[in-house]
Amino acid sequence: MKRNKIALIGGGQIGGILALICAQKELGDIVIVDVPKSEGMVKGKALDILESNPHDGYDVKITGSSKLSDIKDANVVAITAGVPRKPGMSREDLLEININIISEIANNVKIYCPNAFVIVVSNPLDAIVYAFHKISKLPKNQVVGMAGALDNARFKAFIAMETGLSVQDISCIVLGGHGPTMIPLISSASIGGVPLLDILDSTQINKIVNRVKHAGTELVQLYGNGSAFFSPATSIVEMIEANIKDKKRVIPSAALCEGEYGINNLFIGVPTVIGKDGIEKIIEVKLNNIEKEALLETIKTVKKTVSEIKF
Repeated sequence: MKRNKIALIGGGQIGGILALICAQKELGDIVIVDVPKSEGMVKGKALDILESNPHDGYDVKITGSSKLSDIKDANVVAITAGVPRKPGMSREDLLEININIISEIANNVKIYCPNAFVIVVSNPLDAIVYAFHKISKLPKNQVVGMAGALDNARFKAFIAMETGLSVQDISCIVLGGHGPTMIPLISSASIGGVPLLDILDSTQINKIVNRVKHAGTELVQLYGNGSAFFSPATSIVEMIEANIKDKKRVIPSAALCEGEYGINNLFIGVPTVIGKDGIEKIIEVKLNNIEKEALLETIKTVKKTVSEIKF
């Protein structure tokens, strides 16, 4: 049986870890693509991972390349290419630089793997995934932004840290844009079926919510030069695996809304069902009045960023 093919466009910190985890899980053959000046680096990472496979026993092919044509016939494409945030730089500051990068990638995906499930990771996420969809003209179910999976993981991690309880028992959802206006839904968060509101007081909950909203900035400041890479990589793998294995996972993702939550023609973080057909469904959850108001604010922010795109 022919293996699936996974194309990772961007061979930096996230791309390298992503390749390793996909290989360890034997999700498919992998090609890591980056710009010509980084060709040696991605070929080195591919070889390095291959040389580690005797320890784990995974049998997949991994290659590095500087040619976008090598993504031909990929089943899944994950795009991490772009300039990372640096201290003092907002996601919006990145827009002009990264929009040029995503335009070239979108045109090549349209040519070489038009049936692929595409996961966009480059920031500012909500605008970049919107631009990719517009340029590539791929069906909306094939294009998604990785934001909610990461924001949700951080929400779970911080709840576990605050309560001292197992992260495996935590269920929660994050809605909205990938930035400070995101909405960690406290009303539906629970641990082992017990509402979070029955476990933590308002001061503890507010601390968690604030930390989730600024988690990316916290890491940028700690690293000093660069941004998160371990947690984004594992979040992307979760989405790739859900697609390749048709798992029907419910994962918050930046999907194209066309009426859901009263949102039209925007990619924004919502609970989605990911299976073999990509984004198979957007799930609408009931929001309280405070959450509804917060959603209006995050929509406003995403619209502003998208309006600044110059094609």
